[in-house]
Amino acid sequence: MSSGIRDNTASGRFELDVNGQIAFATYERRGPVLAIKYVEAPVPLRGTGAAGELMRGVAEIARAEGSKIAPLCGYASAWIRRHKEYHDLLA
Repeated sequence: MSSGIRDNTASGRFELDVNGQIAFATYERRGPVLAIKYVEAPVPLRGTGAAGELMRGVAEIARAEGSKIAPLCGYASAWIRRHKEYHDLLA
């Protein structure tokens, strides 16, 4: 599990703090499936790899929990398609 990713269960999102800027992925737990609804990075973090680091952390959390991922947003879907090492996590 990525140590920099926190699960903010009250807000239903995973968060990555990069120098005070928060990239996040909203999610919904559907039994053993983690539905990733939306991924967002603040403008200063775009293009820095922060959203990719966030998604890698989410994937590692899902793997550690024995969960599958349903990437509902375009970014999450594209990210997991590009990272074959996580295809086994697809719901």
